[in-house]
Amino acid sequence: MSALILHHYPSSPFAQKIRSVLGFKQLAWKSVIIPSISPKPDLVALTGGYRKTPVLQVGADIYCDTALICDVLEHIQPEPVLYPPHLKGVSRVFAQWADSTLFWASMAYNLQPKGAEMLFASLPPAAAQAFAEDRKAMSAGMVRQRPQDATAAYRSYLRRIAHMVEEHDFLFGTEPCVADFAAYHPLWFTRRVVPLMDSIFDATPAVLEWMDRIEALGQGRIEKFSAADAITVAAGAEPMPLLDDIFQDEHGIALGSQVQIAAESFGTEVTEGELLAATRTRYTLRRTDPRAGTVHVHFPRIGYVLKKAAG
Repeated sequence: MSALILHHYPSSPFAQKIRSVLGFKQLAWKSVIIPSISPKPDLVALTGGYRKTPVLQVGADIYCDTALICDVLEHIQPEPVLYPPHLKGVSRVFAQWADSTLFWASMAYNLQPKGAEMLFASLPPAAAQAFAEDRKAMSAGMVRQRPQDATAAYRSYLRRIAHMVEEHDFLFGTEPCVADFAAYHPLWFTRRVVPLMDSIFDATPAVLEWMDRIEALGQGRIEKFSAADAITVAAGAEPMPLLDDIFQDEHGIALGSQVQIAAESFGTEVTEGELLAATRTRYTLRRTDPRAGTVHVHFPRIGYVLKKAAG
């Protein structure tokens, strides 16, 4: 199997989710640091338009969205398990809640003026403004929580998590599962990226102890890698064969059609290509880039919109 290449940047909470999963599974991976805002020409050469963080590359296969990346890592390294059989349903449902409801409440709390000032303290004012404009563009049309409402919600969510980890070392028992990593990363941002905001944990010490247990899992075995080398890897590789179960038609769009895929809400940049697969859980597009060559770009079904390409 080709090396695992993660395209990410250090302060990205969703990237931390995957870095922690890589640590849990003790996997070796190559680290490509990407810009936190557009333009991201090297990443887009691989994805065709998608620019959210992180993206996992395995040869000429490009995996978008952490929900799908977790599935891929589970397939590559089945032990220790992210989806224990007795928790398959509840762990995925909880992870989806954590990646959405919990995440957005935490970020509305984290990026209040004091937190935002800390995040950008070492950068010139223009960089902070550029980040704010970039995220505003990515979230066009989304309803944002007011900081006061988000703070109240975040406190409640932390209490609920505390009730779970007071009973067990991890959310659902003695071992972590995908739910732990999904819940951990927005809290990690509060504690490690904007620690001026970490007083919200004062009422829930059990949450900090749980976070320490996640942090102790590490981040796997990391090797620095350049974006140019990652593109060279893609150009020199063939995409992996697709699974047998490649078509579950919900849209009346035939395989082989030119299509567009974009996220439903945040980060709605479009990726266009030939529809190769629409399985129960994911879409696969084939596209060709002048630098990266022919690649397969994979998306989860949940959270993404499939449309026929215009014209």
